[in-house]
Amino acid sequence: MTVRTLISFDWATKKFLRQKANFDILEGFLTELTERSIQIVEILESEGNKENLEDKYNRVDLLCKDSEGEIIIIEVQF
Repeated sequence: MTVRTLISFDWATKKFLRQKANFDILEGFLTELTERSIQIVEILESEGNKENLEDKYNRVDLLCKDSEGEIIIIEVQF
């Protein structure tokens, strides 16, 4: 098994970005990605399927609102 020296997006999503205090980081990322101002309202669901050490599947569904007031559900998956 190799040791990671860099922080992956997968780790950041699982450990860091799910904390409400860090939503501004994820909102900034989603704003740049979608080219619309995104505000996270809440985490709807999260799931991780890992049957062995090498499996990687994590999903987070976010209830968001854009600058126009439109409600959007965004799925972040790795």
